[in-house]
Amino acid sequence: MDDAGYWDSATVAPLHPVARQALLAAIEDGWADPTRLYGQARQARQLLEAAKESLAEQLGVTAQELSLCTSGSAAARLAIVGALAGRARAGRTLVHSTIEHSAVLASAAGHENSGGVCHSIGVDSAGVVDTAAFVHAVSRPDVALAALISASHEVGTLQPIDDIAAACRNARVPLYVDAAASVAYGEIPRGWSLLSASARKWGGPTGVGVLAIRTGTRWSAPAGFDVDSNHSIPLAVAAAAGLRAHRTDLTQHRSRLSELTTRLRDRIATTVPDVEIVGHPTARLPHIVTFSCLYVDGETLLHALNRHGFAVSSGSACAADEPRPSHVLAAMGALTHGNVRISLHTGVTEAEVERFLAVLPATVATLRADTGVTAL
Repeated sequence: MDDAGYWDSATVAPLHPVARQALLAAIEDGWADPTRLYGQARQARQLLEAAKESLAEQLGVTAQELSLCTSGSAAARLAIVGALAGRARAGRTLVHSTIEHSAVLASAAGHENSGGVCHSIGVDSAGVVDTAAFVHAVSRPDVALAALISASHEVGTLQPIDDIAAACRNARVPLYVDAAASVAYGEIPRGWSLLSASARKWGGPTGVGVLAIRTGTRWSAPAGFDVDSNHSIPLAVAAAAGLRAHRTDLTQHRSRLSELTTRLRDRIATTVPDVEIVGHPTARLPHIVTFSCLYVDGETLLHALNRHGFAVSSGSACAADEPRPSHVLAAMGALTHGNVRISLHTGVTEAEVERFLAVLPATVATLRADTGVTAL
C-alpha cells in the first residue's frame, strides 16, 4: 500500500516491512496453543518466548518483567490500576500530569470515584510539566503512585523524566511512564518502575501493548487479567521484529525527521497568518508538529487536507472516535480549535513536505473565505 501523504504515525505507523514478514511467517508456525505439550505447541511457545525476550532486551528489562496486552491503552490502565492496588497499604494518592493519555486520566477518575485521591500537576505553555510542583506532590505522605508521560504524543514535548524519577526514588514512590511515543521515535526513558508502550506506534501490528514492571515494584493484577494468558503469537512476533528493525536505523531517521519538522514549523509560521505552532521548539520528539489556525474548524481543515492527499489528525489524539478539543492543548493554554497534528513516519520524503507547504496556505485561506473571515 502507498503510504504517501500518510502523516498520522503517532496514532498508527505504517507496518514495517520486517514486521510484515515476521507476521506472515509466524502465522504459518505459531498458530498452536503454546500451553499444550505437543510439537506444534512447543514451536508456538518458543516463538512467543523469543518475541518477549527480544522486546524485553530492547526495553532494558528481563522477560519476566514484561507482559503483553491487547493495546497500549490496556497496558496503561493495567499499570495504574495494578500499581494502586499493590500499593494500597502505602497510600491512596495518585500524582499525575494534566496531559496524560486518556486511559490514564480515566483510571485516575475511577480511582477518585472509589475513594482515592488524585493530584493533577499542570504544564507550561510549551507542554512541560511543572517539575517543582510534581516533586513536591510526590514527596507528600500517602502517595501510592506517580504517573508521567515521557513525551506528549499530541504536541511532541519531552518531559523531565530523569528529574521526576530521581524525586520518586527519594520519596520511595514508584513512577509509571507512558512511553509509547518515546519508544517509537525518542529515547527509551530510564528510572521508571512501570512502563507501557504500543507496537503500532513503531511500525508493529495493532493489537499488541507492552507493560514492563520492574522487579520489586508492588503490583496486583486486576480481576480477570492473567499475565500468563494466551496472546496472539504472530502479532507478538511481528511486534518484536518490527521494534528491532525500526530502532536499528532510528538515529539516522530521527535526524532527518527533525530537519523536516523544523522546516514545517518554520514555514507554517511564516506562510499561514494567525497560526500558533504548539509544543516545545527544541525539547520535542523529532516527528511531530502541531499547529492551530484561528477562524478554521479543525475537522474541516482535516478533510480539506485529505482531499489533497494528506492524512493528518485533528482534535484530541486520544479520542479520534469522538472528536473533541484536545485536553493537552487546553492544559497548555493553547487554541483548542483549528488544530492539526502532523506526525511523520520514516518513509516520508522531502518532496511530500514541500507539497504540503505549498498546499496548506491556500487551503486555510479558502476555508476562511468560505466562512467570511479574513485573517489579519
